[in-house]
Amino acid sequence: MAIQFNHTIVPAHDPRASAVFLAEILGRDAPVRFGPFWTVALDNGVTLDFLHADTAVPIEHYAFLVSEEEFDIIFQRIRARGLSYWADPMHSRPFEINRNDGGRGVYWNDPDGHSLEIITRLYGSGAVT
Repeated sequence: MAIQFNHTIVPAHDPRASAVFLAEILGRDAPVRFGPFWTVALDNGVTLDFLHADTAVPIEHYAFLVSEEEFDIIFQRIRARGLSYWADPMHSRPFEINRNDGGRGVYWNDPDGHSLEIITRLYGSGAVT
């Protein structure tokens, strides 16, 4: 059997709201309740399992590889919500996208401050600009 990534737990103050936020932005099915989790399923079988956190939430980073067409749709949802976004993980290039590896990428934050990213090309697959 090949080893595949299956799921990760995403701490959140309001796991349902955070799961809905991600599902809506990415255009996924509505989150599903599974035990204490609200799960968001991706096309490759991986789930992000949002779990309630009473204490400070450690900021995590979640990156999603998308097609050029999906990028346009997701980026439009980000802008339609009036969300801040950046071309880089340090948030030093606000309201820009990057063109790394000959594709496009953008970062934004979820309600708990987790850093979310969409990219259209794998890192290292082309020229960095």
